[in-house]
Amino acid sequence: MKKAMLDPRDPIFGMLERDPRYKLDAYQFVFDALQFAQQRLELGTPYAPDELNPDDELEHQVEHHVSGQELCEAIRQYALEQYGLVAQCVLAEWGVRSTSDFGDIVFNLIEIQQMKKTEHDRREDFDDVYDFDVAFREGFEITMPDSTEGPRA
Repeated sequence: MKKAMLDPRDPIFGMLERDPRYKLDAYQFVFDALQFAQQRLELGTPYAPDELNPDDELEHQVEHHVSGQELCEAIRQYALEQYGLVAQCVLAEWGVRSTSDFGDIVFNLIEIQQMKKTEHDRREDFDDVYDFDVAFREGFEITMPDSTEGPRA
C-alpha cells in the first residue's frame, strides 16, 4: 500500500467494503508500523529464498519477516511515538481496540496481497499479546510544575 492517492479500483477499497470494522487509516498505520519494525527496530528474520517471489521488485526482496508478536510490539512503540498519550484513543477511532484487531488487519492485507506471511504465521499469533490499557498508559507520568518556583524564563 502506498501513501499516494489510492486508485478507487485498489483492492483495499473492496476489502474495506467486505470488512468495515476498521478505517483506512488503521491499515495504513499497520503497514507503516511494519516498515518501522523492519527498518528502525531491525526486527524480523530474512525471508527464506523459497518464500521470495521472483517477480517482486528488489526493494521487497530485502524485507524481513516479522512475527505477529513482534509486529504488535512495533505497533505499540510506533503508536506511542506518533501519538503519545492519545495513541489508544486514535486507534479506537479507527476501530482498533486490541492486538486481535491488528491480526484481523494484517490478515486482511495478506488476503489482498499487500502483506506476506509464512507457513508458520497464524491469525491467532496476534491474540492477547498485550492489554491496551497497560500498553498505552504504562510509563507515562503527568507532572505539574512546582508553583513555588515562580514563572520559568
